[in-house]
Amino acid sequence: MSDPKAPSKTATGDVARSTSSSAELDAFLNKVQSLQPAASGRGRLIVAMDATMSRQPTWDLALSLQSEMFRAVKEVGGLDVQLMYFRGFGECRSSRWVGDPDALARLMRQVHCEGGHTQIRKVLSHARQENERQTVNALVYVGDCMEENIDTLSQLAGELGLVGVPVFVFQEGHDAGAERAFREIARLSRGAYCRFDAGSSAQLRELLRAVAVYATGGRKALENAKGGAATLLLEQLR
Repeated sequence: MSDPKAPSKTATGDVARSTSSSAELDAFLNKVQSLQPAASGRGRLIVAMDATMSRQPTWDLALSLQSEMFRAVKEVGGLDVQLMYFRGFGECRSSRWVGDPDALARLMRQVHCEGGHTQIRKVLSHARQENERQTVNALVYVGDCMEENIDTLSQLAGELGLVGVPVFVFQEGHDAGAERAFREIARLSRGAYCRFDAGSSAQLRELLRAVAVYATGGRKALENAKGGAATLLLEQLR
């Protein structure tokens, strides 16, 4: 873990230099094709972030990636997003559902990192509860570590898979224990796992955007989208 820094919305730091392998990114695209868009009405997507202190050095990068994802679907429309984050001593919050990507970006900029343990269990439980109220098309989770019981998380991930809520997990860094847990969460929920760092940020930005566009409008929306990730995804859908 990096040396703690005072919470700041503009703090930056070094990130791992190795990039995700092309095979890993291809595997992610293969998994994304299984995400089924809403048959009618608006798509609903939960975006959850680990906002504990270990994320501080690259917080700006994470916010930038997620802001890009929702700006990409602004012209398409039809996507409601809920922002969720955890940090500090048991703090775990979720926003209202937001249909305006600009409003979501403003919400994200208000979050800063604080020391604390992971609360992924709360994220998965919340997604299940929200889906019981109204269909949730997917959950995106961004984090770098895992400090919880993997069997508990696996049970919750499997329950999400049964009700059709895939978890798309994006890992920052190279924590081996977290990777094993994240891959299992993705597998059991019928979602996908992918790592991101400075070297792969551009491609992963496109992947995030492709997930959001597909969750909103399915194949037709992807055909109208721009970017290499949308093209690659369409090739996988054939």
